[in-house]
Amino acid sequence: MLVNQILSLKDAGVTIVTIGPSASVAEAVKLLAEKRIGAVVVSEDGKKPTGILSERDIVRELGKQGADVLSRPISELMTRKVSTCVSGDDTLGVLEKMTAGRFRHLPVIDEDGNMIGLVSIGDAVSARLKELNAEKDALTGMIMGS
Repeated sequence: MLVNQILSLKDAGVTIVTIGPSASVAEAVKLLAEKRIGAVVVSEDGKKPTGILSERDIVRELGKQGADVLSRPISELMTRKVSTCVSGDDTLGVLEKMTAGRFRHLPVIDEDGNMIGLVSIGDAVSARLKELNAEKDALTGMIMGS
């Protein structure tokens, strides 16, 4: 399955949640809680990713520095080197990239570097399971002669 197919399986009208790099970590925490998401893309213009901030990033810094971290700007905590994928990438490649990089969210960009979606590890695993199930059904059909 390709990334564009994964995006089409997600709820229609889902927007990419972004936040500016100068926003506080507390603002990001509120946004993550309100949207019930595990990461937010950091972007100056809402189109091109400049970073990503996950719940894990926040918890790690809370453990190191305490509650004072909540007043700091996101730009101090975010991951600046954002891995991305394109709509033509396949599920297995996306899963391998996430596993190798030890992250769970991957912005999908177009040829101009603008975001067109976001794929989570849950999305990719679900798509891969659908692929495997379809392959199993096809093989079972061939063996059974149907």
